[in-house]
Amino acid sequence: MHRISYPPKLVPGDRVAVLSPSAGLPAVFPAPFDLGLRRLAEDFGLVPVEYATTRRMGASPQDRAADLNAAFADPSVKAVISSIGGEDQIRVLPHLDRELIRANPKPFFGYSDNTNLHVLLWNLGIVAYYGGSVMVQLGWPQAVPAETEGSLRAALFTSGPRTVTAPDRIGAAIGDWADPATLERDPDTEPAAPWTWHNATRRVEGRTWGGSLEVLSWLLMSGTEIQPNEAYDGCVLLLETSEEMPSATEVYRVLRSMGERGLLQRFAALVMGRPQAWFFDRRFDAEQRAAFRTEQQEAVRRALAEYAPDLMAVFDVDFGHTNPQVVLPYGGTVTVDGPARQLIATY
Repeated sequence: MHRISYPPKLVPGDRVAVLSPSAGLPAVFPAPFDLGLRRLAEDFGLVPVEYATTRRMGASPQDRAADLNAAFADPSVKAVISSIGGEDQIRVLPHLDRELIRANPKPFFGYSDNTNLHVLLWNLGIVAYYGGSVMVQLGWPQAVPAETEGSLRAALFTSGPRTVTAPDRIGAAIGDWADPATLERDPDTEPAAPWTWHNATRRVEGRTWGGSLEVLSWLLMSGTEIQPNEAYDGCVLLLETSEEMPSATEVYRVLRSMGERGLLQRFAALVMGRPQAWFFDRRFDAEQRAAFRTEQQEAVRRALAEYAPDLMAVFDVDFGHTNPQVVLPYGGTVTVDGPARQLIATY
């Protein structure tokens, strides 16, 4: 059994490293980043600490890794929070000091391309938290949604189980970050479709593993940080797709490859995130968004039917590229209770 433990919790007044391990987008869009920093300080009572590459676009993998190593090595820094995702973090992994990080465990927050770091920390035996980036969740226009704030506070400051609940409404789109007015108006929202359950006949509890489907596919192709299949026996698979909005065919093909590898069959349950069905250059209407989500779910169900027909799954859970976003423990324990139609995350 893979041994993994929760790092120490924070208290108000603690210093937290705010880094850009993937892309230095705070340099391009400072407004949501600065808003997120203010909320981290004023609402959460924490002290953000920026590093050399936090606001630098095009920083080398070596420099981004140096900031991560420094943040984990600094005993005055109690957590590491990503500014945002990107698509280049896989090149940072070879330059990280694994023994230094293992010897100095602290909570890490991020999602999307930060799946790379989550997988590495899982391998090092450190629970991390999937979600809670500074620019997106903390920099959300007008206010941080209650579901996001509650789960982020749980991850930062408390221990124990917390029931994950579905929201009444979800974000449909936000404006352009380059437009100052974007942060001054409420984003578009729409009613949230309920979660959908599949093979919901039992209750399972397991450590989580997974993340962004696209990033996992890159890791699986490269073999980077991927363990033998049996390492994932009994785990709860967390999967979600990004703002790149992969087609249903692409989603099926990644899961098909996981099935052919013999990996998909190893998990005790699947928790699938609600797909983001809009982006700045893809403004779907409500009918198109619903169709996109339905097609993606059908693609996942097809792969499960072929490779893991008994696997229990719950769809459209609000983690990953969603708003509101629930921050979930990565490597921590999640209970998937099919008969009760309930998810419980242990922070």
